[in-house]
Amino acid sequence: MSATDTQDVTDNGPGTPPTPDSTPSSSRLRGLLARLEFTGVILAVIFAWLSATPSLLPRGPLFQGVVTGGSAAIGYLLGVFAAWIVRYLLSRETRWPSPGPRVWAVTGIVAIVGTVIMVIFWYSDWQHDIRELMGVEQLSWWAYPTIIVVAVVVFVILMALGRGWAALIRWIGAGSRRIMPPRVARVVAASIVVLVTVFLVNGVIVDYSMRALNSAFAAANGETHADTNPTTSQLRSGGPGSLVSWDSLGRQGRTFIGTGPTTEQLAAFNKAPAVEPIRVFTGLDSADDVYDRAELAARELERTGGLKRKVVAIGSTTGSGWINRSAVDSIEYMFNGDTATVSMQYSFLPSWLSFLADQDRARKAGLALFEAVDERIRAMPLNERPKVVVFGESLGSFAGESAFGTIPSITARTNGALFVGPTFSNTVWNDATANRDDGSPQWLPIFNNGAKVRFVADPSDLKRPDAPWDKDRVVYLQHASDPITWWSPRLLLNKPDWLTEKRGRDVLPSTRWIPFVTFLQVSADMAVSTNVPDGHGHTFLAAVPYAWAQILQPPGWTDEKTAALVPLLTRS
Repeated sequence: MSATDTQDVTDNGPGTPPTPDSTPSSSRLRGLLARLEFTGVILAVIFAWLSATPSLLPRGPLFQGVVTGGSAAIGYLLGVFAAWIVRYLLSRETRWPSPGPRVWAVTGIVAIVGTVIMVIFWYSDWQHDIRELMGVEQLSWWAYPTIIVVAVVVFVILMALGRGWAALIRWIGAGSRRIMPPRVARVVAASIVVLVTVFLVNGVIVDYSMRALNSAFAAANGETHADTNPTTSQLRSGGPGSLVSWDSLGRQGRTFIGTGPTTEQLAAFNKAPAVEPIRVFTGLDSADDVYDRAELAARELERTGGLKRKVVAIGSTTGSGWINRSAVDSIEYMFNGDTATVSMQYSFLPSWLSFLADQDRARKAGLALFEAVDERIRAMPLNERPKVVVFGESLGSFAGESAFGTIPSITARTNGALFVGPTFSNTVWNDATANRDDGSPQWLPIFNNGAKVRFVADPSDLKRPDAPWDKDRVVYLQHASDPITWWSPRLLLNKPDWLTEKRGRDVLPSTRWIPFVTFLQVSADMAVSTNVPDGHGHTFLAAVPYAWAQILQPPGWTDEKTAALVPLLTRS
């Protein structure tokens, strides 16, 4: 029996029934509360409230619950750390006594009432506004209790992991005290646990997880869309005479090859006889490594006669090989099929996983493919060379940039470029954005008075600024509400310019930067970045042909033809 229990019995006297406060359940509750750091609880509640503040995109109950639970866990950790720092500075070895039941009861009431207010009123209010702004269905009543349940589950799981981690540190520290001073022992114990954790995460957990994910997505890569049939065209990879087999293209590669406008559709739109567009693709199974796949793609481009077309478009995919169909179809309509598009796969993983794990592969793939094609074009007489453009979306934009170091190098080596939904890792984009003209915002910068590159959220931005635009043009399509573009580890502790300056067109004015919380919010927004209509988040379609029209300037092409083309396009 503990000292507390003994005191309870003594106070009641012999033979006196226990008071409600001294029942076993009450004792367990007091024991649980005593193990909690009061400062941590206060900060956990505050961070949970802050998690309900506005961010970039409509967020459903599941992801909001994850953000709230994660934010509360971070708040608790910060509170525990702050209390430890104070005790350390005061040379206090033990924690301060836990507050009494009345303090806990008041804290609980405030936490419950505050959470209800934040979720039902604050969260509901801004969710209504942003869903109305983007044309997304409003939340139903069951979303709000779901948020609470998910948040509690996430918080409990994270707390359990944290307590297990802390218990391991204490255990190692207790053993180390036999051979070293107590404070040194605690530091050594914490260091050991941190190093082992990092080793396990980086060397075991991540490795095993990536193997499992690669295996799972490799199986998906072997599948084929139900409406995709093997090509019978000699002008497409995987067809008769091709240097690569149909099966080796991968799921997304087969979709890319097996889709696109027909010559009949092109001729009907342009009211003139059309030629069949050339499409070249190499999958992960087409060659052993990224350089062999790039070289094979270039040879395939030669085989099909692609170098004799008016336009050669070099497209960088997301990891799994996905390409925004509107980016390719637009070029084919604009030049009535007299085009050749070449691309290749470099990973089994979807875009967001490739973004986290395959950036080096993306960089190598983008560079290798461009150099392989560029080598053959530079060998041609100047007057026989086709227009060469590069393009890519999301991680594909990162890969497409990799062959160049600056905006001038892009325009010097190509006839134009279209990069859609760039990521924070995009080197050229970052450099141009950081060195933007004074007065232009981060979410839509102007660089060097728009002489070579334009940053575009809507088609009207192509005329921004009202200044001369060189013949060889670069366009970045980006939305102020796209978390793929604005996510960065720096969000943890650094306020970005896009939350310091006037908010973008589809970002609520009430959106604010909060340390740690904003990082979690934008991370959750990334998971739903394509679940919004075109023109918001990471969904790009209508602006794509308008951008290509300005980049390529097809003979006889008009804005009216672009407007007529948009309904014929699709992303996938």
